[in-house]
Amino acid sequence: MTASSPISVNGLRKSYGAVEAVRDVSFRVERGSIFGLIGPDGAGKTTILRTVVSLLSFDSGQVLFCGRAVDKNPAYVRSRIGYMPQRFSLYQDLSVAENLRFFGDLFGVPRQELAGRLARLYEFSGLGPFKSRRAGALSGGMKQKLALSCMLVHSPEVLVLDEPTFGVDPVSRGELWDILKALRDQGSAVLVSTAYMDEALLCDRVALLFEGRILAAESPGELAGQYGEPLYLVETPVAHRVHAELESSLLCGQCHLFGDGVHITLRREVTATQVAGHLAASGV
Repeated sequence: MTASSPISVNGLRKSYGAVEAVRDVSFRVERGSIFGLIGPDGAGKTTILRTVVSLLSFDSGQVLFCGRAVDKNPAYVRSRIGYMPQRFSLYQDLSVAENLRFFGDLFGVPRQELAGRLARLYEFSGLGPFKSRRAGALSGGMKQKLALSCMLVHSPEVLVLDEPTFGVDPVSRGELWDILKALRDQGSAVLVSTAYMDEALLCDRVALLFEGRILAAESPGELAGQYGEPLYLVETPVAHRVHAELESSLLCGQCHLFGDGVHITLRREVTATQVAGHLAASGV
């Protein structure tokens, strides 16, 4: 790990009672890059992100932000990082402009600078035409854009986002990722978690998480090249039911729930047609 990396994590461990949520996790995020934590629910993504932004203590290991230990320098970290949790607390009765001004004041942005920053954020996010609209009246995608803009109002060096597109329509998902890629291209270091494998392809590097461990950490292309057997995606509105059915069957070599889909590999003698027939016969 290099001290110059905006985020360096080495040997991180965190337990909740008898449950070991994060197990010996190491990675780093460089400037001008998007690093994705990819994994199903319960893989440890949120726990890792909360330790990185100094909101959660950890049992052992080292987490550095721009060369400083986050557990020893929480004020330094929070003044220079932009954190967007899964449930960002916008003030529903305030307008878009009022929310942004509030967060600008909260982060101590000088009043003489705030107007210029807000103008750039309106243009960047496309929120300009909606600045007078109450936050509670925005669509899900627009709320996420507002949350992201509030996170950017103090011009943070590093961005940390926890599943920012969860529950957002496909068009808004694409627009949010366009913003993240633009920030990356401007030199920001971006750490993002997601359960969507299509979003993993948009990252420069990804870490595949399962039960608190990193299974692999490479570029998406390098990971795909290492995988020797076909991987199938079952897209369905009842993904949890499909996952449970396939996991209990003898058809799959591996079966994992990711977002709204189920990723499977097949046993050598099994075909995709057999899997489809099994699901149809099971009523799912």
